Amino acid sequence: MPEPILETVNLVKRFGAVVATDNVSLSLFPYEIHAIIGPNGAGKTTLLAQLAGELSPTSGRIRLAGEDITASSVAARSQKGIARSFQITSLCPDFSALENVALAVQARRGNSFRFWRRVGRDDLINAPARHLLELVGLGARADIPAGLLAHGEQRQLEVAVALACRPRALLLDEPMAGMGREESRRMMRLLARLKRQQAMLLIEHDMDAVFALADRITVLVYGRVIMTGTPREVASSIEVRSAYLGERESAHA
Repeated sequence: MPEPILETVNLVKRFGAVVATDNVSLSLFPYEIHAIIGPNGAGKTTLLAQLAGELSPTSGRIRLAGEDITASSVAARSQKGIARSFQITSLCPDFSALENVALAVQARRGNSFRFWRRVGRDDLINAPARHLLELVGLGARADIPAGLLAHGEQRQLEVAVALACRPRALLLDEPMAGMGREESRRMMRLLARLKRQQAMLLIEHDMDAVFALADRITVLVYGRVIMTGTPREVASSIEVRSAYLGERESAHA
């Protein structure tokens, strides 16, 4: 097995008497989509916040490519190769799609002090930004203000902004939230393409998307991992079906 890009070892986060993550150990490998599922309140977003550096764990370790980053800041983790999309990423609605991505490219290159420079005049920044827009399917929308893009297109743009950081691990928190069926399909196709070059940790409530995209799935219930396995293994688990999937099925019966 290759070395994990990202892993947690016995990660615990307590808020007083509440244990939000309870000895969570998981790994993310290169070119993998690893999905985290579980009922509301299972600790999924708290887990991502710890991985991104927004919350400090009570105990346990976080490693990125073997390096202990448990005490690293959000900025340090971004420089080391962790990007979190849809929560810490905010688009500038009055800036074009190209300018939004170009600003992220600019910051990655270490010259963010030139924030207000017209990025369209700088090919060293502009060219990689256009490439990323093409990658996420927005090449023809480069000059449209972000605030005028459709909801699904804004989600695609946020992925491009996150990819501008050249992450080793991309953390996605409900990328298909609020999308219509066709928008969700476009996002699924995008994530499937990105998997060839990008390790992704995915939180998503759309189970059709999870089981279509994920290589492995970890199921969290009350902050504790009850199972990690392939989509087939998870779908056939009696424990998972009774703890989570069965609960969702009965709610929709």
